[in-house]
Amino acid sequence: MTQDLSQYASLIEQLKPMVKEPEFNQVLQQIAASVPKEKRFLLKMEMKRLARPCMRVIDLRDQVDGECRLYEYGGIKHYLDDVAIEVFEQQVRIFGHYCFGVYETVMATENNFKVIREKAEAQRNGDAPPPPPEKLSGNVKVFDVPNITLLEYAQRTEERMNFAVALEVVTDTNNSVRATSVDISSHGMKVKVPKDYKFTLGQVLGVYFRGLESEYALDKTASIKYQLVSISRKGDFQFLQMKRLESAPNDPFDQFIDKFIHGNKRRYKVNMDNTVDAIINKSCEQYFSPSCPTLPVFLEVSEGKVIPRFAMANDLNRHILSYWNDEEDELRLGYLISGKRLERLLKSNYRSPEMYIYSFNHIQNGRVYFYSAAHDELNRDPGLKQLFLGFGARKVSWRVFKVGLCNMSPEQAYAPLSLPDEVGTKVKRQNAKPAPRLMAKLKNLAHIAQITDITSEHEQMLFSQLKIDRSRLKALKIFGHARNKVPAAIKSFRYKFQEQRMEARYLLRTTVQVYARDQDISAISEDISVNGMRIEIDGEYDGDMNMRVDVGLPKLQKLSAKFDLTRLQYRVVHISGDRNVLHLRTVNGEEGLPARRFFAELIKNNKSSLKTYPDEEEIPGIGHALRCINAKNPSTLAFVLSKNGSRFQPQVGVLSEHSNPRLKALFSYYADRQKMNLEPLFRDRNLETPFIQQSIKRVKSELQPVTTELLIAFNPQAQDAIETIDARYTHRFTSDSARRQFIEDAMHNGLFIAINVTISTTGKPDVEMLQSEINYISVYAIHRAKELEARLWSINACVHAVDITDQVLMRYNFGAQDIAKNHQLAKAPSTESDKSSETNEDEPAPDAS
Repeated sequence: MTQDLSQYASLIEQLKPMVKEPEFNQVLQQIAASVPKEKRFLLKMEMKRLARPCMRVIDLRDQVDGECRLYEYGGIKHYLDDVAIEVFEQQVRIFGHYCFGVYETVMATENNFKVIREKAEAQRNGDAPPPPPEKLSGNVKVFDVPNITLLEYAQRTEERMNFAVALEVVTDTNNSVRATSVDISSHGMKVKVPKDYKFTLGQVLGVYFRGLESEYALDKTASIKYQLVSISRKGDFQFLQMKRLESAPNDPFDQFIDKFIHGNKRRYKVNMDNTVDAIINKSCEQYFSPSCPTLPVFLEVSEGKVIPRFAMANDLNRHILSYWNDEEDELRLGYLISGKRLERLLKSNYRSPEMYIYSFNHIQNGRVYFYSAAHDELNRDPGLKQLFLGFGARKVSWRVFKVGLCNMSPEQAYAPLSLPDEVGTKVKRQNAKPAPRLMAKLKNLAHIAQITDITSEHEQMLFSQLKIDRSRLKALKIFGHARNKVPAAIKSFRYKFQEQRMEARYLLRTTVQVYARDQDISAISEDISVNGMRIEIDGEYDGDMNMRVDVGLPKLQKLSAKFDLTRLQYRVVHISGDRNVLHLRTVNGEEGLPARRFFAELIKNNKSSLKTYPDEEEIPGIGHALRCINAKNPSTLAFVLSKNGSRFQPQVGVLSEHSNPRLKALFSYYADRQKMNLEPLFRDRNLETPFIQQSIKRVKSELQPVTTELLIAFNPQAQDAIETIDARYTHRFTSDSARRQFIEDAMHNGLFIAINVTISTTGKPDVEMLQSEINYISVYAIHRAKELEARLWSINACVHAVDITDQVLMRYNFGAQDIAKNHQLAKAPSTESDKSSETNEDEPAPDAS
């Protein structure tokens, strides 16, 4: 449409349905009577142009804020999202065929990136009003993803067969209802009845199998007794989940139904819904757990004392353990989570207790001295607080940790298959409960301390500018951890995945040259990985921890002309007690990239010949048990993404019921029931460099996770939906003063939320762990098994988000009253999903068999 005719857009919409009608000219004269004659002629020509048949293909992939799929009309294949399909079909109904009017309307939908940019530009220039609330709400629905609970799925004690047959259901008041079975098992059944009838949970019902009586010799006078265990509603029907009443056995019917199911389950197909759900659920756990940046430490309660016992390490949280290793490679993580700090966390009034701890270390005479202080400990002396923050932030070893606390139960270690034991002996073995010896080791575990490294470069720079009095540095001794008071020993375990280790260590002995402080040190490598290596040197190393060194690989250089291996950039992250074994890690960013790329290619090309360290457990199964417990108590918001065109789209997420109330309020605001809406994390999607999209590409290139902070102003009471959530990644601000002003404005108008966001790519799915269930599905529906495997392989990346609101408020010197007020506001917001959840009747029924 030309600019001259844009003022007549409403007239054009009225004329569209009439353009092919004989009386079009008459209608045009009536509707456009007030339009000048020359303009009326242009309108007529425009309508004829719009009605001309069109053969153009519409491909909206990467052009709209939605998921596109193949859509065929009139022999022409288009790629459209749901919004475009709706508009396409609506315009075809108006014009009667595919024409230029349909094409141009579809290319100008509200979620088209070009349209969004043009509107934003017009709004900045004052040429257009802000979009109405419903437009924003409709747009954000593409970021709705299912919210699942890890390792929670229905386990069946027997197979259920899809089977529809006419039934008569008789209530305890002798009322008769016609029904149809949906599926059936030896001891349970699901039936469909009209929604008009009333039933109550626990009610005893008599069932007559009227549809089978003509073919089989069933007793027509005796009903089979069932008890109602759940009711779900969908459309005009309600679905009753029933189990056989144990007090009313019927041996002849039991024998009949067992034989009937065994003889017909291939014909009518076994109901596999719970197995499909289990495969999706367990595959998500495979992606979330190994990529979670939070280190879980399992706490034992014994004789009134809380003692840390076990830690669960993966590739993204292992650096926390390395940081707390001393010069003898002994883990001193107990300094961070001391008994007194854990007791304070247990006494916290908050639903999700948390503590922020600042730390650094000092190396003297080859010994590592650890210093740490929680925020409430620093607040006892403002002068010492400035000294600790200012001095500590100037050191390379400066770190900030968030420590959260949640309850757990040893019984959560049990995660059986979704299949009944009767499927086979292997399934029965996999369904076995953990061994008594293992459970005895876990029986006193009661809590999990969840430790996340939330160190921020912006914050470290801010604190390093604080003025300090160096003559008072000795006063920091009160924050030092005495080396003669050794903390409780913590045993660490690692996630076990057959094919998923992105950071496995491989045994490789080759010559290494280390260049440090003008010294040329000869060494032999013991093991290598993409991000690091362990080497043994001749003599003693006289350098420091965290020191940068150049590494040369002369023998490997002879085998590789593609890479320059003479001066690879590493940092010393650990020194053995006798100072002849060094742990090296690649330098972050571009400088360390050549080393990571070389070893990634070396490992990929020689994986079959390289050996990894054997993993042996003192008590078999304890690593898997701790992994299951941790998965059932997630501390972070997490979601996985797969590629759609050139963009990565979220697929499924995890946000626990026990998660931080702020995160629950924010990510449920626009979400439907049992879903979360991730739009705030993608708020910058229309900019040239959307953060999540760019970060995934960066992770794939640099082979290291990317971490940043997201600042959010959340005002659920705002009248205009566009003002409800204002989310900005921290690098979008020009200064700390701009960040502080944003926080002040957010707290003035509503709630402030800060999130630490970590993005990593995923490895291969561990199909072996899911093989029993995939094989089971393959027997009855091989196409579904292939679809599930394809879905597993389509996942490319994972995002974890940790709430750090209080720590960011402390960083910018907001007081305790401001923080407490922000907590109160987090409890209050009423979300759109809350309003709709009460009337949602399509909730699936739990398993009854």
